[in-house]
Amino acid sequence: MRIVIDARFWSESGVGRYVRNLIYELQRLDDKNEYLILLLKKDFQEVAFNKNFHKILADFKWYGLGEQARLPLLLRKLQPDLVHFPHFNVPVFYHGKYIITIHDLIHQHFQMRRVTTHNPLVYQLKKLSYKKVFSHAVLKALKIITPSDFVKSQLVGEWKIGKEEIVVTYEAVDRAMVNLSKGYKVSDFSKLSQKFKFSNPFIFYVGNAHPHKNVLQLIKAFKILKESFPKLSLVLSGPDNYFWQQVKKESSGKDIIFTGPVTDRELIALYKNAQAFVTASLEEGFGIPILEAMACSCPVISSNRGSLPEVGGQAALYFDPANTEDAVKKISSILENPKLRKELIQKGKERVTLFSWKKLAKQTLEIYQKAGGGS
Repeated sequence: MRIVIDARFWSESGVGRYVRNLIYELQRLDDKNEYLILLLKKDFQEVAFNKNFHKILADFKWYGLGEQARLPLLLRKLQPDLVHFPHFNVPVFYHGKYIITIHDLIHQHFQMRRVTTHNPLVYQLKKLSYKKVFSHAVLKALKIITPSDFVKSQLVGEWKIGKEEIVVTYEAVDRAMVNLSKGYKVSDFSKLSQKFKFSNPFIFYVGNAHPHKNVLQLIKAFKILKESFPKLSLVLSGPDNYFWQQVKKESSGKDIIFTGPVTDRELIALYKNAQAFVTASLEEGFGIPILEAMACSCPVISSNRGSLPEVGGQAALYFDPANTEDAVKKISSILENPKLRKELIQKGKERVTLFSWKKLAKQTLEIYQKAGGGS
């Protein structure tokens, strides 16, 4: 078969990580089908593939008019048997055979004015465009891939998609991060703590600060914890964008450390030294940071919403993200009970081994064969 994978998200986090790991594993699994990998110009020269994987320049950004107008023309020229769009942004004028990956429905559930920096008119136009594109993507796809049963159930319930049309493929910890963690040194954390002027003990969160991430609730719980644990710090890492700036404006306090973006090496040092990784998110389609923390021997305390319990299983403590007292109680139990912390670390190490990019790629290849008509 001639299979196109839209990899224009290649160097991004989130969808980009999914695409990178999927293609890496497919190259190890499949030397029979021909793969055409769509890339932006900025990634085109940096990436190299196996002989049956070919780079195709598709230098138009996602969510734009160029994508809607030019991508269908390019695809018709390539004449694929199947296209894999790893996100919902399928051009509405493309009518060939395709499958998609829907990572979450968060944009549909948290469409608040405070989530955007656009003026009201632009915001409303984007909402209408998003709904049109998403509807086309899910209703015309031959198969839909989701990272969790939680997202699958949302598509079935909210979009009336048949269960048989959706396949769940669990994601995993990035292979590059696993390799990097093997070289961790104590000095990595020493440099980091000096750079940002904090020390143990601390609890840790990494991610973005969109409203559904509920970071302000985590900060609220931390300020209560400080009364019983005066030496405790809260370290918050993520891209230094509009949403994090808003969090900074709305919350200030002693021992709240905003690091901005961190390197993978710094991230590993934070996981390995934190008393716990804590997320108070109101909804997630999967939950990669939970697995990253477990892989780095960091106990996990998580919101009980969305897919997070599905990912963490019995290897994490859960709390109601709308209940500050519950969050404080669960975090306190880790800080006060070294035995419990040790047990969670061990359970986490076992849990993370259940998730594999290789398994995801095998499942995806099976979907390609069935949807594209291959043998």
